[in-house]
Amino acid sequence: MYHILIVEDEPNMQKGLKDNLEFEGYSVDTAGDGESGLKMIMKNDYNLVLLDVMLPVYSGFDICKMVRKKGIKTPIILLTAKGEEIDKVLGLELGADDYITKPFSLRELLARIKAVLRRTGEPVTGKEKDPVMIGKLSVRFDNYEASADNRPVKMSPKELDLLHYLWKRKNNIVVRDDLLADIWRYDRQPTTRTVDNFIMKLRQKIENNPNDPKIILSVYGIGYKLVD
Repeated sequence: MYHILIVEDEPNMQKGLKDNLEFEGYSVDTAGDGESGLKMIMKNDYNLVLLDVMLPVYSGFDICKMVRKKGIKTPIILLTAKGEEIDKVLGLELGADDYITKPFSLRELLARIKAVLRRTGEPVTGKEKDPVMIGKLSVRFDNYEASADNRPVKMSPKELDLLHYLWKRKNNIVVRDDLLADIWRYDRQPTTRTVDNFIMKLRQKIENNPNDPKIILSVYGIGYKLVD
């Protein structure tokens, strides 16, 4: 079951969101101000946070900045009454995964939630919190750590996002356009060449021979497949 945190200071909005999300089958926690919301994000493993921008104590922007600085990768959807482009861009640059402008329909919000959760994969199970071996790389997807031969391997968040996406769909073909839509959704003018370059970087860290890959395979004209 997906575990969602709602950080919203308006009581009726908070209750309405909670009731509707629980009806949809989500497990939901709530916080009424930025300080308590920040503490809950730091303490718990949520699959998603719905975060109002205008909050007492800390704003949604402040919270985004602080949790990303701590290395917390929990997906965040900003709830904002502001429609100016600069506010939307700022939220995304600070680490939000999506935003939705009030007033919004429940149908639109649910669609946005499902899209973000689809990109990040199924909830992490206890078994998945153990290190996963992918080629010569040992990866902890719950805390975004990688190592090889018991030594840390430096990987960018985007590399780990891409590897996680492929691993969740292992033995299945993943289309380049899906990777662009789901991993590079907000980057400006990404191309299929962007995906290819990141795949090349992953192969250098995973494959015994990156020039003759056995784990991340190319599917000509379509995309890639990660195999066991």
